[in-house]
Formats: sequence, structure tokens, C-alpha cells
Amino acid sequence: MFETQLTVARGTFRLQAEFRAPTPGVIALFGPSGAGKSTLVNAIAGLVPATGRVALDGVPWLDSASGTDWPAERRRIGYVFQDARLFPHLDVAGNLAYGARRAPPAPRYAAHEEIVTLLGLGALLGRRVHQLSGGERQRVALGRALLAQPRLLLLDEPLAAIDAARRDEVLPYLELLRDRFSIPMLYVSHQLDEVLRLATHVVVLAAGGVVASGTPADLSLDAGFRELVGREAVGAVLEAEVAAMEPATGLVSVAVGRGRLRLALPGAQVGTRVRLQVLARDVILATEPPHGLSVRNALEGTLCAIVDEGRDEALAVIDVRGARLLARLTRAAVAELRLRPGLAVWALVKAASLRSHVFAHAKTPGVELAPP
Repeated sequence: MFETQLTVARGTFRLQAEFRAPTPGVIALFGPSGAGKSTLVNAIAGLVPATGRVALDGVPWLDSASGTDWPAERRRIGYVFQDARLFPHLDVAGNLAYGARRAPPAPRYAAHEEIVTLLGLGALLGRRVHQLSGGERQRVALGRALLAQPRLLLLDEPLAAIDAARRDEVLPYLELLRDRFSIPMLYVSHQLDEVLRLATHVVVLAAGGVVASGTPADLSLDAGFRELVGREAVGAVLEAEVAAMEPATGLVSVAVGRGRLRLALPGAQVGTRVRLQVLARDVILATEPPHGLSVRNALEGTLCAIVDEGRDEALAVIDVRGARLLARLTRAAVAELRLRPGLAVWALVKAASLRSHVFAHAKTPGVELAPP
């Protein structure tokens, strides 16, 4: 468990942040520019003065009440910045060696060879920093941080300084790290798609405070979170598993609650864990079983709530036998269909509209890192 209860005052800006999140996993700090995300991670790392409490797995690094305040080097945090900050006078192998020299004798998350292989760095070892692309630099920065065997990995907007193609190159490596190692990670971003793809827990910040905290699935139902991300990005996030393959159609069947969604998921196998985002704008409601439609997915469920969103719009919350979806409707549709909580409905979702991310890599056993 990672615990934070911090107060930081910097000039006219004041940060007050409190949250708890399970570890290991990726704790995403999400919010607009100026919300306090970087200030918070710097305070957690011990790089800026703060009061309150920071603890990982019950061990306090900062506890103002008892006078505990570990210096940054004792907290053993791996920090990856958005500009990589590699040493230009060293080649890739030298940068990685610098990280390894900072590691304690034992235990270790992974050996040098495994990290080099995992991050695809083998062909880059002899190159200088100026010979690397932005994506390659970030992969080297990740490797250097991991080779220091940190208790916690901090990633402060690591993809913000690279273009979309390089961003898509690095994201799968971050997923590999999440799924392969039992290392807690704090990931700072203002990009919702990155957060929904990587995070196991999300902390939403705005104006120097925490406005919401929970799993991606929990936050999809939070009104404050919906207001922050905007109407077009509102949707349900579902954790699911591939239940069957359909060779004839090229689709897979994914178990969602007690129902199933069909979608294209190249390379998936039965049992593959999947995270799905179903946008509210892509869900159509029917009050009777649908027939003769091209839509591949019709999940039977119960209408749980109808939330007035203003601008002649409403948001319906549907329980599809154990999972929850959101659907954006007009007030006129709510009235004409006589929608009300408890009504049996069918949620229609086009297979092509589903956004999916695969959790395909086995996690290695956790490693307990002792205090120095």
C-alpha cells in the first residue's frame, strides 16, 4: 500500500494531497497542467520540502508527527523525466552502468541482461545519446532507473516530449514493466488515453488537491472525473477476459459481467486479460430485445440510474449483469422510452468502437526490498 498525506507550499501555490493506493501497480497522477502533479511527485521523492506523511508498505519515508524525514537518496526512487536526462558523454551501456552502480547488493528485480532484452536495448548499447530517437532515449532512461533497483519508480510525463509515433513505440514497454515486475510505479500524465491504458489506480488532481481516487473503472462513474475529462471522453472502463475465439469472423468473445462483447483483438488467446473502454457516446439503449441489426453486441442489463448532465442531455448507468456501462442520451429519449431505474434494457455497442488494451504478460513474483 502506498500512502500519501502531504502539504507543500511553493510561493503562492499550495498543494494538499491525500490518497491511498494498492501496490504493486501503476498509480497514475492525472490532471490538467498546473494541478500540482509534478510538485507532488517531487515531494514524494524528497526533492522539495513537505509536511505530512509518505509511506510505502507501512514503512514511512516522511512522518512529520514523529520527526521522520528520509533524504532523497535513502528513499531509493527511480525517477524518469520527460526529457530523459541521459549523460551525453556516455554511450547507452555507460548510462545503464551508472544506474547499476547505484543499486544495493541484493535483492534485485531483474538482471542487466533481462532489462536490456525487455526494453529492446541490445542494438543500442554502443550508441551515444545524440544518436538516439526520443523514444529510444526514454527506453534507456527506464532501463537506467530499473537497474538501480528502486523501491518506487516515478515517471513524470515521460512521453510528453516525444511525437505520437515514438509515444506508441514506448507505451508497450511501459505495459511490459507493469505486467512483468512487482515494482510500484507513480505515473504522471495529463493524457487520458495513457492513463486508461496503463494505470491500475488513478489519482485525479486539480488546483492543488485530490478530487477523485480509485480504479479506472471506479472513476468512470465519478461526476468530478467526468467533468474534468470532458463529455467526449466519458465512458466505462471494464476489466475482462477473452472467453472464446471466433475463427470464422476474426473476432473474439470477451466476458463482461455475465454477458459477452465481441471485438477484433489480433494476437489474443483464450484467457488473455483485456481492459476495454466503452465510450458513453457509442452505446445505444433499447427497451426490448433487438433484432435485425448490424451491431455485433447487445448486452442485457438493468438501468441503475439516470444522471442529468445539462444541455438537454442525460447519462444512463446500466448494470449488465455484474459490469457497468454508461450511455449518453437526450432528455427527449429518456421521456419517450420512459426510462427509469430498475427497467430492463439492452446496451448496443459496435465492435469497431471498442478501445482495448491487452494485459498479456505474466507477472514475476514480488521482491521485498529492505530499507538501507
